[in-house]
Amino acid sequence: MLETPFGQLPVLDVDGTQIAQSLAICRYLARKFGLAGKSAEDEAVVDSLADQYTDYRAEIKTWFFPAVGLKEGNVEQLKKDVLMPARQKYLDIITKFLKQNKSGFLVGDSITWVDLLVADHSSMMLHLVPEFLEGYPEVKSHMEKIHAIPNVKKWIETRPKSDL
Repeated sequence: MLETPFGQLPVLDVDGTQIAQSLAICRYLARKFGLAGKSAEDEAVVDSLADQYTDYRAEIKTWFFPAVGLKEGNVEQLKKDVLMPARQKYLDIITKFLKQNKSGFLVGDSITWVDLLVADHSSMMLHLVPEFLEGYPEVKSHMEKIHAIPNVKKWIETRPKSDL
């Protein structure tokens, strides 16, 4: 069995150093590849948006697991009672940041890892809930802008196919 820092995945191994936890891996790679933000203040705002995403994900997990077939549950009722209220709160926050920033990115004038995170989540949710972005044109435009970046577009076209 693979030995991991916390006994779970994901883990990124960098020259023998194991980096665990999804957002820690994202932050590490973002700093390494220049996607963390252009200043310490930008990095802090990016991190705060990622932490808000984590809070939102925790809110929707009672809907998500039944929606993808990992647990039993009334998916439609959970969608109404859990997902849609959490979605509204979360997408209202994302919309606020997009409107304030005016660059089409969430923070600053160039792409950060939180743009990738939000765009990827939006895309996945549209697969599960086609009306997910209804009423949120700024979030939809943001997702389309991120997906149109040549390297992102190429990855989307060539990545392994997944149900999500």
